[in-house]
Amino acid sequence: MLKRILKSYDYSLILAVFLLCGFGLVMVYSSSMIMAVTRYYTESDYFFRKQLSSLLLATIAFLVMMFFPYRALLNGKFIRILFFGSIAVLGLLFIFGHVAGGSQSWFKVAGRAIQPGEFVKLSAIIYLSAVYEKKQSYIWHFGKGALPPVIFTVLICVFVMLQPDIGTSFIIGMIALSIILCSGMGIKNMLKLVLLALFFLLLLSPLILFKADDIFSKERLSRFTGYTDPFEHEDGAGYQLVNSYIAIGSGGLTGLGLGESVQKYGYLPEAHTDFIMAVVAEELGIFGVLFVLTLLAFIVLKGLYIARKCTDPFGTLIAVGVSSMIAIQTAVNLGGVTGLIPITGVTLPFVSYGGSSLLVLLISMGLLVNVSMFVNYREQYKKEKEIASM
Repeated sequence: MLKRILKSYDYSLILAVFLLCGFGLVMVYSSSMIMAVTRYYTESDYFFRKQLSSLLLATIAFLVMMFFPYRALLNGKFIRILFFGSIAVLGLLFIFGHVAGGSQSWFKVAGRAIQPGEFVKLSAIIYLSAVYEKKQSYIWHFGKGALPPVIFTVLICVFVMLQPDIGTSFIIGMIALSIILCSGMGIKNMLKLVLLALFFLLLLSPLILFKADDIFSKERLSRFTGYTDPFEHEDGAGYQLVNSYIAIGSGGLTGLGLGESVQKYGYLPEAHTDFIMAVVAEELGIFGVLFVLTLLAFIVLKGLYIARKCTDPFGTLIAVGVSSMIAIQTAVNLGGVTGLIPITGVTLPFVSYGGSSLLVLLISMGLLVNVSMFVNYREQYKKEKEIASM
């Protein structure tokens, strides 16, 4: 039995994840070494060491989730803890949260910044997948089957948006939408949800107006002016995007060489976080960018393939949720770096610096690998049974 279990794991998926994490470590060091010395007056490998310690912790969490039977998460008490815990933690941010970059999105614990919004992404995936599996027999019933999980999604999106963190709120909403679309609730219920969403927006408009100075602050509005015409605002709102363009353009096909980026010398702010792909393009060229995008695309497509092969709704929706989280976060990050959408501060999965993000991503991937193992295990068992009966 143990031999069959070990044989059932998708090692190509595991390899792709840790190749990206290893590549990310290298690029975090390369992109942050100058800033660590000149801005923070510390050792050049300061951010590298912090990311490495986060990766070691995240790897342990990955292994735990990889061997933990995913259907055990269907426990009713655990799902209720996810529901109330997510809302409570996001609410506590307004009292004890640490403000950085204009958002009250972090807790400071033992010298480390923890971003609850990252963990809420995974909580939303598990909660929505579990609830929609339990409601499969009456999911056609709008009030009883389709609606309750949507209320949870709206609540957490509103809490995150009011921090304000519009990027994370958008990603959580899109992840939820992906799971809802695959839940089997039917087109009629989907249309009802759209109408209800418009009604909610009208109800929330007074609250949004109340927090308008925070949500639509001068800094956030400048991201739109900088995005629409960055060269017109090169010395202000467009500064980061213009330097991202310079980094991407100067890299060419093969790049300037690992560690040879010019833009990380203070020209590209936060080069090790949401703009790390610009440094990848500058140092490793198109080949480096294609390496990252190929691995990310492989992980997403593999996750959707697992969702298609999985026979139980809970596993299917988890695979859809994890795959959509990585795909949406990648699209939002690359859209900001290339100027296709306004800059949101969203990190590039597995590559950017960020302990909370890396931990959540590896827990999610451990869960996806676990779902994949059970899918392969069932297929192997079925084939062996068929051969034995011949």
